[in-house]
Amino acid sequence: MMSRLRKALESGEFAVTAELAPPKGTDFSHALQCAELFGDRVDAINVTDFQSSSLKATSLAMCKALIDMGFEPVLQITGRDRNRLAIQGEMLSAGFFGVKNLLALTGDHTTVGDNPGAKPVFDLDSVGILQAATMLANGVDMSGNKLEGSPSFYLGATVTPEYDPIELQLVKMEKKIKAGAKFFQTQAVYDLSTMEKFKEMTRHLNTKILVGIIPLKSAGMARFMNKNIPGINVPEHLIDRLKNSGDPVKEGIKIAGELIVELRDKNLCDGVHIMAIGAEENVPLILDEAGL
Repeated sequence: MMSRLRKALESGEFAVTAELAPPKGTDFSHALQCAELFGDRVDAINVTDFQSSSLKATSLAMCKALIDMGFEPVLQITGRDRNRLAIQGEMLSAGFFGVKNLLALTGDHTTVGDNPGAKPVFDLDSVGILQAATMLANGVDMSGNKLEGSPSFYLGATVTPEYDPIELQLVKMEKKIKAGAKFFQTQAVYDLSTMEKFKEMTRHLNTKILVGIIPLKSAGMARFMNKNIPGINVPEHLIDRLKNSGDPVKEGIKIAGELIVELRDKNLCDGVHIMAIGAEENVPLILDEAGL
């Protein structure tokens, strides 16, 4: 059966995904409560895979919990922590559990996380993960050995529209599409002119793009992201709005909602991917602001 996310994107609907991180521990209650707050308003829920190289419960465990609750997850898999045996095994397990969507990532280096002594693997990068998933769907593993039953995923990858030089991102996108990617979720975008240019530059590509939305919590957060996170550019006029607001968190939610409305009304993307990063309970408020 086709995934809800695939059905939404392929039918031309404005798709919405949101992101959840598994807990650092065994208490899944808060994350699952947030999923219940999302309800039927999102087409799928991304589950991060040791985000920022920090130890958490696995993406697959939360994906299974979400499926049991009636939600559709997107399994995220990075190449950082597992070799090709483990990655393919994770995909087979995900297929057994009924996971229908998969996002392939190369992953941040382990030195940036909370267990910096962990040995990085990087046997497969994001393209290799997509190639592996495509081979498994065709009934064989990466060595050509036949499978007894095959997983089939709606495959996705990531892209950074603010990257400089953008041509490198376009080359990577083409490689990912060739490897099986059908949709892309972007790094956070705050400048609509960026998406106008990016849409023009990707017009020839047969893919769907969901623009990343990270709600800003303060002017300080915006400046930190501008300085420290490659591919993010928060315009000064938005920083001023946050700085002059009596409630910057509320203002950040409003800005996020406005961005979504403009992206949709100007037809600059096929949907949005909301990454609330520790404030997932605010996702419904952002959707309210966007009228979704």
